[in-house]
Amino acid sequence: MSSERLVVGIDLGTTYSEVAAYVGDQVIVLGQDNRRIMPSCVGMSPDGQLLVGEAARNQYLLHPERTVRSVKRRMGSTERIQLGEQALLPEEISALILRELTDRASRELDQPVKQAVITVPAYFSDAQRSATREAGALAGLEVLRILNEPTAASLAYGFGDGQRRTAMVYDLGGGTFDVSIITTEADVTEVLASHGNTQLGGDDFDELLLGRLKAEFEQRHGLDLDRLALARLARAAEEAKQRLSFEPHVRIREDALVTVDGKPFHLDVEISREQYEDMIRPHIESTLESVSRALDDAGRSPGELDAILLAGGSTRTPLVWRLLEERTGLPPRQEVHPDLCVALGAGVLASRLSGRQVDRVLVDVSPYSFGPSHLGEMNGYPYPHCYRPIIRRNTPLPVTRTESYFTVVEYQTEVDVDVYQGDDPDALKNILVGHFRVSGLTPMEEQNEVLCRMSLDLDGCLQVTATEKLTGLSKQITITDAMAPKDEAEIETARGRLADLLSNRGAAVAALEGHLEAAGADPTAGCIDSVSLPDGRKRDRTRYEKLLERSQALLDSMHPDDRSEAVEIRAAVQQALDDRDEAALAEAGDRLEELLFYLEGR
Repeated sequence: MSSERLVVGIDLGTTYSEVAAYVGDQVIVLGQDNRRIMPSCVGMSPDGQLLVGEAARNQYLLHPERTVRSVKRRMGSTERIQLGEQALLPEEISALILRELTDRASRELDQPVKQAVITVPAYFSDAQRSATREAGALAGLEVLRILNEPTAASLAYGFGDGQRRTAMVYDLGGGTFDVSIITTEADVTEVLASHGNTQLGGDDFDELLLGRLKAEFEQRHGLDLDRLALARLARAAEEAKQRLSFEPHVRIREDALVTVDGKPFHLDVEISREQYEDMIRPHIESTLESVSRALDDAGRSPGELDAILLAGGSTRTPLVWRLLEERTGLPPRQEVHPDLCVALGAGVLASRLSGRQVDRVLVDVSPYSFGPSHLGEMNGYPYPHCYRPIIRRNTPLPVTRTESYFTVVEYQTEVDVDVYQGDDPDALKNILVGHFRVSGLTPMEEQNEVLCRMSLDLDGCLQVTATEKLTGLSKQITITDAMAPKDEAEIETARGRLADLLSNRGAAVAALEGHLEAAGADPTAGCIDSVSLPDGRKRDRTRYEKLLERSQALLDSMHPDDRSEAVEIRAAVQQALDDRDEAALAEAGDRLEELLFYLEGR
């Protein structure tokens, strides 16, 4: 019997997400044709239907207030996000995205997906990593590893010659940025240092372009834009950003953005690549500060680098290539698809964990320092919030470190342990990630020694134990969600909320296995996969995809009322395609065909 099991690799991205697996004799990103990249969007239609992926992204044009984007930036927070009638935590929104990806993988691989490797930015905090793991659990997954995105990208690239190499992985995605300095030799990849910014990415570039377009319209017409018009401009800004990576100029035309007393007001503007790059240059230059910091931490100079490996869709911007080459003297490499390389790297590690022989072994590092506060001296005075890390950033994982501390008064019988993340010698300037109390210490005149033991596992999750050396009395805390600890009752409540949402998804949506009650029919029922179905069914799918293409081409020229109806019907068609729901597809497709017949015949 084979020891191999199915494990998938998932890139849970800010703007787009993918799932990869070992198929045949190679790791591939799953998805038919051009649909391997799924928008990280979740929405609730006006009639209460849950939308995930492309359908949710399409709905954003019409109902931005009912659509959630870029939830990854809020991971690890306690912020509640409104989705229809529900107020969900970021990890619950992410669980819906993960469920959609694993449903996709299950259909393509024809077997259930229950285990995964999920990637996160290298500079994600402990709370953000824990929230990602919880999202996986809510989606019915056993998360075997939380993998840093630059490390995943390095696994996708590889060098293949067995020589020792030093490379920089520069990962600029939709919502996060990080850079890692790595070494590879034979089948070992080691991360020397990481740095980054979890609040910087292509979304910020979109916002700059959107601001420019909004100002242009308001200056020309003296009119304010409503939320629907702003949603249209946001989509136009994103498309313009993508085109400016390959074209020197783009023309952005949005008809009838605002209608006053029956008169439509349009936006027609041209933006050059030089203008766009001037807008984003401060952001790109800020990433170079992280590059310098990572090189310093790794003890390397730019001249010691053998390669620069690019990951993330935003690295397509020519300004990124130029500034990196100016800084390092090396032309960046981008032969692996920038949107897919993180998912491919996750798939490589997933394959190894599933029992397949792969050619990479991984050594990862913690991007943060951790330690407790203590009474010490600062600026010549006693200070109760001194800080010295026990685990220092860029320490290889897994790691366990122990330091000695002592009671401060006679007959002291308890101590409070405050655990911080950061590097400042003043604990209060770092991030508090956990707290616990050790009671029942032996009362004694002399100082009592207490050992503080910290362990970081391969996922970067933290366990802290304080032990009285004299007796072995100990107290332990596992920091699985440093910013918002949850008890089991809260988790069950979250599972219930997701079950309610999924019950409105349609007959083809399965509930969260092992965590949520069943909420739909067999996901393979009514399957219209063009790979395995008869020729007539293939033609049906092609027909509906062509309807979507035709309607997309007409959106900009439609009257606002027609556009509103078209966007709603397009979302229904896309959702039916995703769910492989033939009945819903036939109904929505007929509605879209009727609308196009009317519009094209006018």
